[in-house]
Amino acid sequence: MASGWRRAFGNARSFAGNAMGGLRGGSSLASWAVAGTLAYYLWIYPSQQLRREQEERAALAAASDPYRYVEKRKPIPDPQVTGLVYGNKGESKRDD
Repeated sequence: MASGWRRAFGNARSFAGNAMGGLRGGSSLASWAVAGTLAYYLWIYPSQQLRREQEERAALAAASDPYRYVEKRKPIPDPQVTGLVYGNKGESKRDD
């Protein structure tokens, strides 16, 4: 009975080791550190820089004209024109 959980633990450990490239010890840790560093400088850092530059440009544009009108809310569509409310669409009733 005791060998059952040992075998399961060993299988899980070998699966995890193989999933990480089969390297063990310090070389595995070093390779993951290099891969993480490369990923950071190739993907994460440029996207953060781009977002910062866009925010700076937006702040400069907003500061350049303080009286500029900025629409802060989306307009609410008319439910009768969009077909959400049935009836006469845009037609006014006239009494004869």
